[in-house]
Amino acid sequence: MKKSFLAIAICGAFAISACSDNSTLPADDVKPAVTDTVTTPELGRFGIDLSARNLDIKPGDDFFMHTNGTWYDNYVIPADKTSYGAFAVLAERSEDRVKAIIEDLAAKTDLSDEEKLISDYYNSYMDIEAINAKGIEPLRPMLKDIAAIDSVQKLTETFGKSWLINTQSPIAAGLGFNRKNPDEYQMSVGVGGLGLPDRSYYLEENERFADILSEYKNNIAIMLAFTSDMSDEDAQAAAGKIIALETDIAQAQWPREKRRNRDLTLNQIARTDLASEYPDFDWDTYFSAHGYTAENLNMTQPQPINDVIDIINNTPLDIWKLYLTYHLVSSNADMLSDDIYNANFAFYGKVLNGQQEPRPRWKRAVASMGDTQSLGFAIGKVFVERHFPQSSKQQMGELVANLRTALEERITNLDWMGEETKKNAQLKLDTFVPKIGYPDEWQSFEGLSMSSTDLVGNTIAMRQFFREQSIRDELKPTNRQDWFMTPQRVNAYYNSSFNEIVFPAAILQPPFFDPNADPAVNYGAIGAVIGHEIGHGFDDQGSKSDAMGVQRNWWTDEDRAAFEAKTEKLIAQYSAYEALDGQFVNGANSLGENIGDVGGLAMAYHAYRLSLEGKEAPIIDGLSGDQRFFLAWAQVWRVKFTEEALLNRLKGGTHAPGRFRALAPRNHDAWYEAFDVQPGDALYLAPEDRVRIW
Repeated sequence: MKKSFLAIAICGAFAISACSDNSTLPADDVKPAVTDTVTTPELGRFGIDLSARNLDIKPGDDFFMHTNGTWYDNYVIPADKTSYGAFAVLAERSEDRVKAIIEDLAAKTDLSDEEKLISDYYNSYMDIEAINAKGIEPLRPMLKDIAAIDSVQKLTETFGKSWLINTQSPIAAGLGFNRKNPDEYQMSVGVGGLGLPDRSYYLEENERFADILSEYKNNIAIMLAFTSDMSDEDAQAAAGKIIALETDIAQAQWPREKRRNRDLTLNQIARTDLASEYPDFDWDTYFSAHGYTAENLNMTQPQPINDVIDIINNTPLDIWKLYLTYHLVSSNADMLSDDIYNANFAFYGKVLNGQQEPRPRWKRAVASMGDTQSLGFAIGKVFVERHFPQSSKQQMGELVANLRTALEERITNLDWMGEETKKNAQLKLDTFVPKIGYPDEWQSFEGLSMSSTDLVGNTIAMRQFFREQSIRDELKPTNRQDWFMTPQRVNAYYNSSFNEIVFPAAILQPPFFDPNADPAVNYGAIGAVIGHEIGHGFDDQGSKSDAMGVQRNWWTDEDRAAFEAKTEKLIAQYSAYEALDGQFVNGANSLGENIGDVGGLAMAYHAYRLSLEGKEAPIIDGLSGDQRFFLAWAQVWRVKFTEEALLNRLKGGTHAPGRFRALAPRNHDAWYEAFDVQPGDALYLAPEDRVRIW
């Protein structure tokens, strides 16, 4: 529920990152065991669920509701969900498949070492009777360490090991890539430390945020009460102090749109210069607890870091101890007894996200095991064997090649870019690395052991295991074979440092990809998603890295100015979308994703037309090929949010909500022709106002 600082920047439908050490098992050794032959599309007659449409709504007035309106008006979000849509359908399918894998292991008696890790961790998570009997006790040693803090040095040490005990720290550091030399790892340091999704929750003055802060204060008081016998009055007073502290941290932070700017967040410094540039903080103690030794760092928010150092030094230790205690319990609540978990869920689930019921425990267990810093790759190997046919990898490879060809032609014909910049753009496109399905090298778990009865101990053991691997790799060249998502994750990403696009196996299913669907549907769905990820290499921030992943300016000044004039129009377009009463999409913060959507659609449509080889697509169920292409795009973004979760998306995320992503076609001439969109329609843009970048 809380977000930690991540140093490796990757972009996609969602985003996540990690750094891991891999063993060397060739991907060809994983033989997909998919034997069922299916010849019909999963959705409808040709790959689109036409029953979801609301034909009373004109495409030109609301393309999302035209495509998805009947579904949207009738669908009720399950009580254990905060949103539901195309991504959630596949995520549930992936969860069910992982559960089946784990249950099959439970029936075996001759488990391999990795299979035993999976079984032991899952059993430790599911043994709720033992967990309930322990209550807060698994955290007691850490709580005692926090209570014993009697100096700023010990406080700093606790900040440095926040990764291990999973509490918050106002100084946030993580190992990522050297943006000036992606063959090197580099520690990045920034500002973190908030319990709410974004600084705006503390700083915006309106009734909605005031209510959330009031409920947050109650949650803090309740969680603190699990750790001591303090009175309700004292707990409320302590909660007020924590919120005041976090408000100070929020004021120090840059807004999200500023934190996106790679020019502002690249500030490399020698470790020996930290004391002079960022004085009054014990960096040696902090990094000693953190574990890393690299001599060069990147300070992502220079002035905010200094401001937070002042906050650290001017806030009484007793307040910091309350802050650390609360976040220790709250951040680890999912591993503790039901009374603690449910108290935390009452705020982070219900109040903050509108989720009415906790997810079933087995789903929470599967989620906790699915990350790259957990047992995700151990499970992923089996997932690939069972559920990812080699033919899908081959078809995806062909689609990627077709999208690359389409963008190559589009770059050649751009009327706003000069030849010098085009040459560099084509070089970057030529060196793109696609990764499809699963890694060629699998994560090794040698040396990791688990207990079937100690969930907190298992989790700490995994944190230590991956941190030790990361520290061993810190001074080595980066491993470009690494994956930062597991195969069972329904997602995709672009990594600017490696200039790569990555598509895990689990996303290569309907409605994104169906080998039996009409080609127009696959191009409009997974084709546009491929284009979206390629587009991140050419968005407002990805375009600051070159073909080798080095952050440098490869543009002429004139071409960059022309590009930024187009992006300003896109910012204005998305900023006009009102998602909640008085709450709009942040067009600046979501700019990279919106460039990816608009550009990805353009690439995919171009590739689709090339695939027809000058012929016209057949009419199917009264729909032209172009209509099916754009309907497939809008079907991908079918989603419904609780109001609270939608607010989180607006304030805490970099993506516009799905219903607005579905509107990207209004920037494409072919959409107007396909659906006869005319002046006066709500989504109509005059030709000169349509944003055409890539």
